[in-house]
Amino acid sequence: MLRYVAKRIANYCVMLFVAITMTYFLASAFMDPRSNYMSRNPRPPMDSINHALDNANINDQTPVITRYVRWLTGVVTRWDWGKAPDQSSVGEAIVSRMGASLQLVTLATVLSIVIGVSIGVYTAIRQYKWQDRVLNSIATFIFVIPPAVLAVAVVFFAIEVNTVAGSRLFYVTGLHSYQGENFGLWFLDFLQHLILPTISMTLGGAVGYHLTQRTYLLDEMNADYVRTARAKGLTLNQAIRRHALRNSLIPTAQSVAFSIAGVFTGATVTESVFAINGLGRYFVTTIGQNDINGTVAIAAFSGVCTLVGALLADIVAAWLDPRIRLN
Repeated sequence: MLRYVAKRIANYCVMLFVAITMTYFLASAFMDPRSNYMSRNPRPPMDSINHALDNANINDQTPVITRYVRWLTGVVTRWDWGKAPDQSSVGEAIVSRMGASLQLVTLATVLSIVIGVSIGVYTAIRQYKWQDRVLNSIATFIFVIPPAVLAVAVVFFAIEVNTVAGSRLFYVTGLHSYQGENFGLWFLDFLQHLILPTISMTLGGAVGYHLTQRTYLLDEMNADYVRTARAKGLTLNQAIRRHALRNSLIPTAQSVAFSIAGVFTGATVTESVFAINGLGRYFVTTIGQNDINGTVAIAAFSGVCTLVGALLADIVAAWLDPRIRLN
């Protein structure tokens, strides 16, 4: 087991290095940090522009291979991911936003998996019954609603609740507003901020897991080994619990593992609607501001999350299915 994990980690490190290197060269080719200064009115002196670009190691007049070696040396030796065109630290910006993304999406992700998979199993067992038809109709309706529209609808609903209640029960922007030292009040304030984006993200995520888990379980329920188990005397529920459910969870578990990167960087719409400074909004900002170092850092972080998810997917699949051997 340890040998398998070590081998996969080594392979993933090589893949990650290649991906990050390609991202750096592509970002350097298509982004123009100099335009950030040239578009200002009045325009700064050219010497000042070059000095700022050199200080951030993003001067297009310097050979890209030279800039790449400097950047890679800083990452390896000092864990310094460089500077943005405005001279701010990329590493500090990511760390500050990583906490916001983690607070925002962790609970929503867990709820999406638990609720979605549970409803998927429930509806698959009751295929074509009224429970299945009603829940699938609701899921399909939510599934076709764009995430931005769904988030805005949640905001409007919360505003109406606040109006009817005559007090602010829900906050629609940010994650914190309490400035005191009382932990109880801080936690209550945090929940008041968190509940709306959590509802918005949970609805969209749970629907996806519901529909896919239902499909996977229906495929397994009609498999020959389930029919054999029932022919030997097991009831349908027993055959599902002992055999079909375990196998149907394998693709769901792999999907969850590979979505780790999206947990941090895929909540752009939700972060924008609820004015939360997370990694999703930061990624969009780096592209709009021609921030080469910031874009590469986010891509590297997403790559690490994806490869961690790939490793977890292999391990979980082997745990769920004994026929898979880690060798």
